[in-house]
Amino acid sequence: MDKNSPRPAPRFEVRFAETPAEILETQRLRYRIFADELGATIDGGDAQIDADQYDAHCRHLMVREVGSGRLVACTRILTDDRAALAGGFYSSGEFDLKMIDSLPGRVMEVGRTCVDAEYRGGAVIATLWSGLGDFITSQGFDYLFGCASIGLEDGGANAHALLEQVKAKYLAPHWQHVRPLIPLPAADARPTQKVKMPPLLKAYFSLGAKACGEPYWDRDFNCADVFVLVNVSDMHSRYARHFFMARPGETETPDSQAILASPPSKLA
Repeated sequence: MDKNSPRPAPRFEVRFAETPAEILETQRLRYRIFADELGATIDGGDAQIDADQYDAHCRHLMVREVGSGRLVACTRILTDDRAALAGGFYSSGEFDLKMIDSLPGRVMEVGRTCVDAEYRGGAVIATLWSGLGDFITSQGFDYLFGCASIGLEDGGANAHALLEQVKAKYLAPHWQHVRPLIPLPAADARPTQKVKMPPLLKAYFSLGAKACGEPYWDRDFNCADVFVLVNVSDMHSRYARHFFMARPGETETPDSQAILASPPSKLA
């Protein structure tokens, strides 16, 4: 292709929700993924939305398909200054977060990340994360954190096997640990097949994230929540390019396909 030719219009665009109607769209997508698809216990009412007291204090990042206008992915960001108004971070309902208060610089929480089932290729999540990266760099955040989930459909055998891998390779130093308010109970059995790390959790570790101790047992979502912390200055540059420098519509590399293609996962 002639390098002087105009670049094709991107298929997806990322931006923040600007109206109550757009925030409502993200809450409907979250309900459809978490409650309808994953079976989470959510009181969505007649409107069938996933909403809580933190939504009013969050920035809601959306990915739309340009041609159709369809909302295909979203996440929400709770910054340190807004968390003070919200009564704390969402994760404080699952973990003792005294460690977060001791970190130098600015911190932000990422949560409720989900992608429409028909759009779980690498391009959509890469577009979402490029918007997240723009926000992190433009606002000068030093740390981001959240809770990446591991399903407990088999009674926890798979989760415990994965957690052994996490502890061996990705565990934060003790001073960065957080205490789960409801610890994950022991499993009665071992997994019968080779375990695979959820893509979202794998993606965090590829960036240089650390797991901050034992997971929280989220009974409503039937999952183990692993608290992960990313020091922005320590991010692995190879994968940071895929997450924070990709632009909507750009051609993906094999690495981005493998790491960014992500099924739904409750993240904080």
